[in-house]
Amino acid sequence: MTARLLTCLTALVLSLASSGGAERPPNLLFIIADDLGYGDLSAYGAPDLKSPHIDSLFEAGMRFDNFYANCPVCSPSRAAILTGLYPDNAGVPGVIRTPLPDRVPNWGKLREDAVMLPTVLKKAGYHTAIVGKWHLGLEAPDRPNDRGFDFFHGFLGDMMDDYYDHLRHGNHYMRKNLEPVHPEGHATDIFSDWAIDYIEERTSEENRDQPFFLYLAYNAPHTPIQPPQDWLEKVKAREPGIDEKRAALVALIEHLDHGVGRVIEALKKSGQWENTVTVFTSDNGGQVSVGARNAPLRGGKQEMWEGGIRVGTCVVWPEKIEAGQVNREHLSLGMDFYPTLAELAGAPVEHEIDGRSFAPLLLGQPFEDAPRDVYWVRLEGNQKYGGIPYHAVQSGGWKLTRNTGFEPYQMFHLAADPAEENPIPREKAPKKYNDLFESLMRHINLAGKVPWQRESEGELWEESK
Repeated sequence: MTARLLTCLTALVLSLASSGGAERPPNLLFIIADDLGYGDLSAYGAPDLKSPHIDSLFEAGMRFDNFYANCPVCSPSRAAILTGLYPDNAGVPGVIRTPLPDRVPNWGKLREDAVMLPTVLKKAGYHTAIVGKWHLGLEAPDRPNDRGFDFFHGFLGDMMDDYYDHLRHGNHYMRKNLEPVHPEGHATDIFSDWAIDYIEERTSEENRDQPFFLYLAYNAPHTPIQPPQDWLEKVKAREPGIDEKRAALVALIEHLDHGVGRVIEALKKSGQWENTVTVFTSDNGGQVSVGARNAPLRGGKQEMWEGGIRVGTCVVWPEKIEAGQVNREHLSLGMDFYPTLAELAGAPVEHEIDGRSFAPLLLGQPFEDAPRDVYWVRLEGNQKYGGIPYHAVQSGGWKLTRNTGFEPYQMFHLAADPAEENPIPREKAPKKYNDLFESLMRHINLAGKVPWQRESEGELWEESK
């Protein structure tokens, strides 16, 4: 389809919507935190943390307590959300990084033929944008504007070494579309400001008839744990005796909560709150070594324990999704947002993906929660992992997992042992163990057809030495 024809079709869709020929699709606001612990919201029981704005989102729609990221680290989880594929099927089984002289940089490369969510939504008339962290490629053809987003205002890289200078290994990755920009201030405030600017622009009289998709990806509370000083002092004054490390993380999360509140307030002020589907989730669990709380789950970021992959999640659509619902049973993963949001937007998905829509569940419609086996894979190359993938598979409440390629698999029955404290020996349930193992091997085998390296990767590494 030519660009001119696509433009004409988009105009026709918008014309029909504005003239009453069709109901205008909802806006889509997708908010993703970075390394937010499962238990690091007051809504999830954090005793030393106040998150009123995010808590209010969880109260305004359907809360999911059995929701999972697709990986215990950043890039793979983000690839799954935006492609609807398992990360290894999307070509991103591991983290994409800045090249360094002493390290193979990338353990992933987005599939060139992967159809990204913004591309699907644009066919249904949406304007699409990302504000914040990208982390799926540093150069063409893997930047946001190359992969279907109309607008990008954010950070190309993996993490910032400083929330105020916004550099990574001395490299500057802040962009407005393809142009470098040099904002001043704390990254959380900057991303909130840019999101508000985008909402105000897209809800102006000139643009209000066109629905928008805003993927708002904060880099908080990822390391470095660097809250604004006044936020840190406020936490320490309120929580006497709190550990210094914990206080800094709590302050960074509370500052993030404030930013989310500002964005939601701007959406409400625009008059588009009621006609917006708002999602809040995280890309993986919290990093235990910096004070994250994933209680009552075991483990955290980088681990296949529940604390590394289960994430607090909610979906809000006023008057469409009943408020105050808490769903503790339904299991979904980040990749399921792709078909779910597409269905809510009226955007057909005409290619094969791994994700499964749960839109009917959100809307209170008949929904067959058919059983399925689900998988987690991560590839990493430092001395702890040795370039050997590690995995988890879950089926019907049973889980088989390991946390490095050098250790044996362990099996758990999560319904009876949600804290994963009592591994079940293989000889006690050999059929269940074998079924889980064979299911995982099938997934690994099929995903092995997808390359995850650029052809020039080796040359780039040699040049960086």
